[in-house]
Amino acid sequence: MEGGFYIEGFVRRVNPATAATQIRAQEAVRLCGKANCTKVRPHWSPRPTRMKRLTAYLARLFVTDALILFGVVCFLLWLVNCLRSFDVISVKGQSILVLGAQALLTMPPLAISFFYICVGIGLTRALQALQANRELHIIHTSHGLPSLWSATGVVAGVGVLAVLLLSNFAEPAANRRLNILNASVAADLVSSTLRPGRFTQVTPGVVLLIGGREGDGEIREFFADDRRDPETRQTYIAESARVSSYGDDYVLELRNGTLQYSNANGRFSEISFARYDVSVDQLAASVAATDPMLEKDTITLVSEAMASGDWNHSLLMLIANRMSEGLRVVGMAIMVLAIMGFPSGRRTRFNVPMEALVLLIAFGERGISAYSPFGTATGALLLIVVAGIALFLRARPRRIPMMVPA
Repeated sequence: MEGGFYIEGFVRRVNPATAATQIRAQEAVRLCGKANCTKVRPHWSPRPTRMKRLTAYLARLFVTDALILFGVVCFLLWLVNCLRSFDVISVKGQSILVLGAQALLTMPPLAISFFYICVGIGLTRALQALQANRELHIIHTSHGLPSLWSATGVVAGVGVLAVLLLSNFAEPAANRRLNILNASVAADLVSSTLRPGRFTQVTPGVVLLIGGREGDGEIREFFADDRRDPETRQTYIAESARVSSYGDDYVLELRNGTLQYSNANGRFSEISFARYDVSVDQLAASVAATDPMLEKDTITLVSEAMASGDWNHSLLMLIANRMSEGLRVVGMAIMVLAIMGFPSGRRTRFNVPMEALVLLIAFGERGISAYSPFGTATGALLLIVVAGIALFLRARPRRIPMMVPA
């Protein structure tokens, strides 16, 4: 071609037994111009390699979006916890570091609740981006669906592993450290920070009052009112008190006082004592955090149950609740793939944000799990079944309608 370049291919008959090798050896193009002629070999890669690269690209895209969203949500939840505890910590006379640590230790339950939602929204945003730049169309037309399934499976597997680590190990460790921190704060409050003649709330439902403090740490006229249990109200009254430490535990030694019990049915009882020891952790912790099983990881609970043979109902429910978080991640990933993994040219009158749809799905799953008599995993299992059916219906091959000549 005069004044330009043209591509000339080399094609010849090859032996079928060595067709692949010969074709790769002969696959070359010649770029010929007016003054020169250059032979170039094009890049060739086998199909499995291309599929692996596509799977890695999609998995990296999905995981990145989910992690960014999860990090932002965790940071916002931490700030909210700091704002909620700011007044209480300031009244107790603690530093900003204690505030940050306490807010951080209350994060695991909230992070677990939002984890599968972040995975679903991250997948949704990534698939929306692929559809917007037509990459999702290319994946479907170039037989790249196995890579899409594999990438979603990788994201679901990584998400299940992460959420199980959070629910089975991170949350019990955080509960244990939080109770120790609360006990330390309460001990410091009682021994040095508590102001005489002023009612101070140690934890929601527990109010303390002291008459004065001696130079050696002795407390005069100690009063504590515990209303955390709606069935029983406890009141501690003592002439003197002192805080002692035994390792990591703090004990409040009450002398010459009374312990009063008031039941919801109106019954009242009073016990007099010369000395009565109260664990500061008992006064500082909430009622929900006093369950010792919440401070133990799943491996420890299973080991103790196997050694003692006591598989009680509360233990089984706790383990089931921790394990069901992984099922929620799997169900959400399959559902988002069934909804957003297939390009569509249909135009709707109302544009519904897919992030809101993910939140509605999570709300419905939580509601079913909370009210189901079959356990907390009911909603997650139902989500997996519905998502699997939807994915099968959308992925099945369809017949192309026959064209009828006019």
